[in-house]
Amino acid sequence: MRESIIRTVSGLLYISILVVSILSSEFIFISLFFLLGFVCLLELEKLLRLKSYALYGVHIIFFLLFSYWKFSPNATLVLLSITIFVNMFLVKDLLFIRKIPVFEKKKYIILIFYLISSIVFLTLIPTYNGVFNPYLIVGVFVLIWTNDTFAYIVGKNFGRNKLYEKISPNKTVEGFLGGLIFSCIGGYFIFRFTHYRDVPFWLGMAVILTIFGTLGDLIQSKFKRQAGVKDSGKLMPGHGGLYDRLDSIIFSSPFIYAYLLIIDYVS
Repeated sequence: MRESIIRTVSGLLYISILVVSILSSEFIFISLFFLLGFVCLLELEKLLRLKSYALYGVHIIFFLLFSYWKFSPNATLVLLSITIFVNMFLVKDLLFIRKIPVFEKKKYIILIFYLISSIVFLTLIPTYNGVFNPYLIVGVFVLIWTNDTFAYIVGKNFGRNKLYEKISPNKTVEGFLGGLIFSCIGGYFIFRFTHYRDVPFWLGMAVILTIFGTLGDLIQSKFKRQAGVKDSGKLMPGHGGLYDRLDSIIFSSPFIYAYLLIIDYVS
């Protein structure tokens, strides 16, 4: 009981800080994730058994160039392409290789283009068309939280078929489908509340976040299994590390950003 209360209070505090920062201003939102990115970088470095101060310099440079200054749309597209390419290689390694080779090589590539640049694209989502829209990024987080919550509830109560047992024994196909269905329902209500774009837009967002959010969670679970740890850190009581809370949205963010650009292009 006590653990549930601590977990709930910790989660509500995290959500409150996040939502308040987003609704305050673009600068505060970016600055929050600039700081959170440092924590996630520290936690992932520990998982990968790497200690490099140079990566913190890369984090600062990437945020200055892409998040704060937005110096070149073409450079952003190049970074997006590299980030998606690296993330898809992680999916390939997740599905077909017993150990993700990041523990033997390619650590810097993964830390830069899986973690740092993905967090950068998270900060770019609400300004993908040049105008800061806080409701867009709040909607993205609501969909992620909806998927996580109902995947857990449905999986715990109705789960029978394991989704990927050797990596995450508690995840089930039923939980995945429950998260997807309730995320789509959540997308409908987000549209009704914000009147931003249309229902198919938010349904597409829900599907992308459910699929890539689940993949991101599985990739992080594989990292932790290879490292022999339960959580990436202890920053959030009852939840583990900050990276544990953000793994889904971190992995999903470049795909969401690409989705937004494609939707704008075809419309």
